[in-house]
Amino acid sequence: MKKQQLIFPLTISFSLTLLIVSARLFPDVPSWIPPGTLPVGPWDAFRNFTGCRQGENYNGLSNLKNYFQHFGYIPRSPKSNFSDDFDDDLQEAIKTYQKNFNLNVTGELDDMTLRQVMLPRCGVADIINGTTTMNAGKDTETTSNSDSKLRFHTVSHFTVFPGQPRWPEGKQELTYAFFPGNELTETVKSVFATAFARWSEVTTLKFTETTLYSGADIKIGFFNGDHGDGEPFDGSLGTLAHAFSPRNGRFHLDAAEDWVVSGDVSKSSLPTAVDLESVAVHEIGHLLGLGHSSEEEAIMFPTISSRMKKVVLADDDVRGIQYLYGTNPSFNGSTVISSPERNIGNGGCSLTSLWSPWRLFSLLTFVLSHFLL
Repeated sequence: MKKQQLIFPLTISFSLTLLIVSARLFPDVPSWIPPGTLPVGPWDAFRNFTGCRQGENYNGLSNLKNYFQHFGYIPRSPKSNFSDDFDDDLQEAIKTYQKNFNLNVTGELDDMTLRQVMLPRCGVADIINGTTTMNAGKDTETTSNSDSKLRFHTVSHFTVFPGQPRWPEGKQELTYAFFPGNELTETVKSVFATAFARWSEVTTLKFTETTLYSGADIKIGFFNGDHGDGEPFDGSLGTLAHAFSPRNGRFHLDAAEDWVVSGDVSKSSLPTAVDLESVAVHEIGHLLGLGHSSEEEAIMFPTISSRMKKVVLADDDVRGIQYLYGTNPSFNGSTVISSPERNIGNGGCSLTSLWSPWRLFSLLTFVLSHFLL
């Protein structure tokens, strides 16, 4: 009897967890859902800091310091109890961030800087172990009429992880597997296969799916919140995914995102829609040893807007991966899998979500509760 009493609340708890997981996986939100129900990004409150300057105190500024520490701009310390003071460390962090993202380097929280900060992004730090792994290859040159223009250097912008970790030389084939608990469809898995193919096209590396999750070189899974790797997810938008450098092989995606599997993501009526292939291509770059790039067109640029598709390797990405692994003899300098429109179908209006049945169940539950209350 006691065992039955224990199982019942556990079943209820598990069901509620599924509802939370599935609540943001519809490709389109019907217009009749009451306004204000759409989730906002975890960093939207940062917009209130526009115009903040050094030497002043602003309520909640410690949260922004936590953001900069997480992505490597403020050195990690045993205790991260930041104050709300706009101090020297924060100003230096802002300057480095502005340089990395090709912004006007002022050390102030201007509108353009905060717009960049609030964008959804990869959870991998831009600066690792105090080493700048994302150096902007652009300088700002002030002209006589006080206008500013960007001068491009001829150097590459790609970066690698400290110590230049890579998969063993001579190991040309890497296996990957999906976390069994996700029960992904073949359609979803094919998105990752295409993402892997974009990298193998320009190198000698090959990627093969295996059903043996524990023995795979690369392990892919969708998880919520704190999932045991020290890098908890933060819900819709914010950090979308993260992957570890070679030869770790872990590749985690935030299950709370509104992942779009196929179709034209730019036409989604859901402002939080995120293109799955775009994020997958980026994170595979980390799995292979690439850090972040300051080149906006590069796949390895850290941020991507919602409802944006970005899957084509830029020259900077190609130079970076070939620096680590060499060139595919068959590569002629242009990618074959290169068209961002590859997934558009039915006039660009067809979208497939990861777990559509669960999204539908969640929506029906929401409507029912709305009428019962």
